Amino acid sequence: MKNDILLVGTGALATLFATRLSEAGHSVSMLGTWKKGLAELQQHGARIVDANGNERAYPVYATDDPHEVRGAKVALVLVKSWQTERAARQLKESLASDGLAVTLQNGIGNKETLMRDLGTARVSLGITTTGATLLGPGLVRAGGDGVISLEQNQALGPLEAALRSSNFNLQIVDNAQSLIWGKLVINAAINPLTALLQVSNGELLSRPNVRKMMGALARETAEVAAAEHVHLPFSNPVSAVEDVARKTASNHSSMFQDVRRGAPTEIDAICGAVTRRAAAHGISVPYNRACWQLVRGVVSNN
Repeated sequence: MKNDILLVGTGALATLFATRLSEAGHSVSMLGTWKKGLAELQQHGARIVDANGNERAYPVYATDDPHEVRGAKVALVLVKSWQTERAARQLKESLASDGLAVTLQNGIGNKETLMRDLGTARVSLGITTTGATLLGPGLVRAGGDGVISLEQNQALGPLEAALRSSNFNLQIVDNAQSLIWGKLVINAAINPLTALLQVSNGELLSRPNVRKMMGALARETAEVAAAEHVHLPFSNPVSAVEDVARKTASNHSSMFQDVRRGAPTEIDAICGAVTRRAAAHGISVPYNRACWQLVRGVVSNN
């Protein structure tokens, strides 16, 4: 086997990454807490369904005990944002003293949460537009190839090599904040509305009042990004959001899927984070605040 890779999480993205990395010959470990997911991964491996409906399985080592994967040199953090504190505690036990944890999570604040337990030198930032849908425990369907952007770090070598050998579309960037906030603009504008209305991304464009709300959410988030001195990767946030909604018209956002399952969402790290950062700058973001509170109200355990 090639370089060992630790994936923190057992959901859609973690399972997708596991199949691709294992297929390329890498030894993949998965660290999680979801009992059904771990049981399926242990018994059947990480499984993926292709565009033709064919299922393939790949071997992985899955555990809920961080001591069993102690000494990990590189870890990809692929859990939901509300699980980041738990992931940090697990990684404190499993990551090597000179190891590197890379977050590819939605929202903002995940890197800072990880650094509190792991230290600045052992945490790096990344972002991905790769999509995946979890069909069941340990079973995933790819949602189209996106881009993985990793912030430059001298310890990235083994992970970069592993991802490239697994045919991921990878780029190394000097500063990921622009891309992180660009994705935040998109997520804040699309995800809560699809979750609240229970509709696909494209449906937001066909409802005039909802489309206006989507634009307002995008503008609010872009205003906070400007106050944070972040230059977004696009000049017109409303056009950028509408373009994504159009290109992913048939997709159900991850937040919509979470609400439908009655599971906790990432609203705190998206609209909640925008609202908190806005308050620090004295900026009013009524649409983000409303969506934050409404989505929290939909799922009782948020």
